[in-house]
Amino acid sequence: MDLFSNLALGFATAGTPENLLFCLIGVLLGTLIGVLPGIGATATIAMLLPITFQLEPVSSLIMLAGIYYGAQYGGSTTAILINMPGESSSAVTAIDGYQMARKGRAGAALAIAALGSFFAGTVSTFLVAVFAPPLTAVALEFGAAEYFSLMVVGLVSSIALAHGSIVKALAMVSLGLLLGLVGTDIYTGTPRFTLGIREYADGLNFVAVAVGVFGVAEILRNLEGEMTRTVLISKVTGLMPTRDDFRQMVGPVLRGTGIGSALGILPGGGAILAAFASYTVEKRISKHPEEFGKGAIAGVAGPESANNAGAQTSFIPLLTLGIPANPVMALMVGAMIIQGIVPGPNVAVEQPALFWGIIASMWIGNLMLVVLNLPLIGLWVKLLTVPYYVLFPIIMAFCAIGVYSVNANVYDLYAVAFFGLAGYLLVKLRCEPAPLLLGFVLGPLLEENLRRAMILSRGDATTFVTRPISAGLLLLAAAVLVVVFLPSIKAKREEVFQEES
Repeated sequence: MDLFSNLALGFATAGTPENLLFCLIGVLLGTLIGVLPGIGATATIAMLLPITFQLEPVSSLIMLAGIYYGAQYGGSTTAILINMPGESSSAVTAIDGYQMARKGRAGAALAIAALGSFFAGTVSTFLVAVFAPPLTAVALEFGAAEYFSLMVVGLVSSIALAHGSIVKALAMVSLGLLLGLVGTDIYTGTPRFTLGIREYADGLNFVAVAVGVFGVAEILRNLEGEMTRTVLISKVTGLMPTRDDFRQMVGPVLRGTGIGSALGILPGGGAILAAFASYTVEKRISKHPEEFGKGAIAGVAGPESANNAGAQTSFIPLLTLGIPANPVMALMVGAMIIQGIVPGPNVAVEQPALFWGIIASMWIGNLMLVVLNLPLIGLWVKLLTVPYYVLFPIIMAFCAIGVYSVNANVYDLYAVAFFGLAGYLLVKLRCEPAPLLLGFVLGPLLEENLRRAMILSRGDATTFVTRPISAGLLLLAAAVLVVVFLPSIKAKREEVFQEES
């Protein structure tokens, strides 16, 4: 099937009334949690995983994808209106977007962010459609050794691109890998690290771990102190940018789309890294860099385009290789496994309607977002006045009910409580939990492919370096580690993350 036939299949799948409804629910939920600072797409998707078990696979994945890229849209609203980004990827947008709002140009800033995001989302989704099939064809030629090496590259990249200390990121990945060992050995049937609890014979519940580390921990962090939100603008007007605004935003939008599309594929990078990279580029090439921080249109258009493009292209490694590029994609892997789908290149071959339906839904979702978001600005502004102490007890109860409903197992609730406290402790220790989740998701796959490769090679470990693709991937992983520990690169990396924080 050619590209157009595949896209026709995708739009036929995504265009059914049921899937259109779940796409709409996803983008609206994504915008909502993007507007409400302190919740985030990762925590929300983790909380909604139990519900997806009851849905059709295509519908559930379309909804979860909509939540992710919808949150990129919503995060810019609070960044511009109250200088408090709903999503970390919108932190850069607040620098110039809020200054535009203070000058009475909130409407123009919101429109620039929405239109830039729509363009970037449309173009980057096209790139997903173009590059996913050939990458899938290549991945189908992978054996166990190649998959093992590819996952090593993914884990090493997530360490290199994680926020803060590299040592802490390495520790988080290692902890995630260890948690992935809990359960029954797939080859010998021997229980491992189950503490004698038979409910853990199949391993730790992915939903319980994700909800605890991201959902409950995030709630506890936000309840530490009173978060005040002053909404200075009760009514937003002037949503149509001027001709001069359009002229100034064209270049940043195009560059942001390119930067985001490239960086979104990298493990651990995604939308956040893309937004900061775009802002840095725009400031450096601008003829008037002194305008940045004072309401520069390029400071809004570039990062918003980049973060949305990065969110879309992060689906490429997920759909083609089954490798998550960020915590949200790790949750998407979990959602696929819950539905009985094995992530990887076989999805495109065995379930083309699912594969292309997700891609087509991104175009539909982006169109829904730009059509709905601007008229609903007034509603989002009103939601900013909802106090946190009203929201979080409801969210906590929702988490508990959702996790219990998956297996009706009380031990899953114990796991949520434990990992919620552990996740909160990690936040206090300035350890980013994202590498932990990536390690937890990839750990069992890494072990399975390692042992399968060793069995097929009759115990010869050189199989990983004698197979060209596997050897190349391992060399790439080693190069990333060497580069990131170089003094100059290490210093620059720390400088970038200090700017982000």
